[in-house]
Amino acid sequence: MKMLNPRRARLERRMVGSTNRWRFPSKPFSGDLLGLSQRCKALSVDLEALKNPDRLCISQIQKIFSETSKNKPVQGREADVILECLGSRWELHQPQLFQSETLSKLYLMALAQSTKRPTKELESLLRAQLPGKIKERPPTKKMIISLKINDPVVTKVAFAMALKSLYLSQVEMNVDDVLAVLASAHVLQFSSLFQRCVAVMMKGLTPGTIKSFYLAGCKYKEEQLTTACEKWLEMNLVPLVGTQIHLRKIPQELLHRVLRSPRLFTFDEFHLLKTLLLWVFLQLNPKVQTVPVQETVLAFFTSFSRKNSFLDQDTGQSLVPLFLCLRLHGIIKGKNLEELRHINFFPESWLIRVTANHYHALESGGDMAHVKDLTTQAVRFGMLFNQEYTTHSEVIAIYGFFFEIKGVRHDTTSYSFYMQRVRHSDVVCEHGPVSLRAERLVKYEIRAQTLVDGQWQEFRTNQITQKFGFSKPSCKSHALKIHTVGLPIYASFSFIFPMS
Repeated sequence: MKMLNPRRARLERRMVGSTNRWRFPSKPFSGDLLGLSQRCKALSVDLEALKNPDRLCISQIQKIFSETSKNKPVQGREADVILECLGSRWELHQPQLFQSETLSKLYLMALAQSTKRPTKELESLLRAQLPGKIKERPPTKKMIISLKINDPVVTKVAFAMALKSLYLSQVEMNVDDVLAVLASAHVLQFSSLFQRCVAVMMKGLTPGTIKSFYLAGCKYKEEQLTTACEKWLEMNLVPLVGTQIHLRKIPQELLHRVLRSPRLFTFDEFHLLKTLLLWVFLQLNPKVQTVPVQETVLAFFTSFSRKNSFLDQDTGQSLVPLFLCLRLHGIIKGKNLEELRHINFFPESWLIRVTANHYHALESGGDMAHVKDLTTQAVRFGMLFNQEYTTHSEVIAIYGFFFEIKGVRHDTTSYSFYMQRVRHSDVVCEHGPVSLRAERLVKYEIRAQTLVDGQWQEFRTNQITQKFGFSKPSCKSHALKIHTVGLPIYASFSFIFPMS
């Protein structure tokens, strides 16, 4: 008689279902059918639902199969299933197959149709997952299942990568392949792979991928991806996408959402207007393959009938919601306003209202009686703080008041952004009005955003109302101090001149 190993694990009592069963602690469940039945009941697995696999809770069976490690070698093991799909035959194994809800349902349907006792077959299958039972598993006949894919995005190569991911937790995937792999994961209902694809896409947003990734997010109702696309475009519409031919691809619905966002970054309102005019130009000239100079765009709109503005004509009426998002009162320079009149793009009533608002503001010492809400109506300016900067500043002039917006890098991860009033005699500026008022009441907000490891960091001040004079400390705003490793930093300065 053999001596018992004193180090052998002792039996212990664990709760399985509604009764106690004796089991080995290292095993997920015992090999007897009663224990298996109780295990299935505890996990809400209805074995009788094999008669109607659509009623079967696949996720609960997947919990049982999760005990089998994903990277476990399968060399030397006969495949259990042959999948016919995309004109090819793929050999698969049961533990890996059950990571896909689609393949699980197809397999269980085939199991129910191929045997008179599908419940016993499934019980045998579950018991075969026990480590001690693998060698004892009797040879089984390969089951053939078929899957028809109607999604044209799915390619054979991408589908093969998706099936490979059933066996390996990390399969190399580049941005060029990820869209087709995402579609394959959606067809297979392979949730972990689908989320990995979403993560790759969120980190791979560029002017060339933003459209396809956004549309994929809409198609598969993946809000996390569509939100990431919107946030990325809010920062990069003007400084990056607006300088490339890829601007043409931006869907109007996405563009509208971005234009309405208070987080939208732009150097100033006229830069945003030029970007939007270029987008319209590219929609109406699909054969143009290079970004035209601004003069070409303006000449194109000037060529339209002078009887009505472009937005009043049939071609432009559908675009009115986009241009209503602009804050035309933020276009201050007379030169820029004259360009708008020359191209006859906006209705005359729009331009008259903007001009009247400027006139009344100048007449009242800068007070913006036409602007009430800082979040949606503020005049906005921005700067892109790049790696090569230690300091960066720009001077803006509005209604005779001059302000310097400035960014300072203190060390590798510490920055501050602020604005300060300066005298007109201290700056070089174009001919324009000069206010002699000693103080100017300003309501403002400073915001900074940057991308770190695929996630946007956002920093902002409160909405602050302050009187700006010429001497310290009243000449300087509150500073937005941030700590981040992200570059570039998109710094935005929004302000209005309330009634004094």
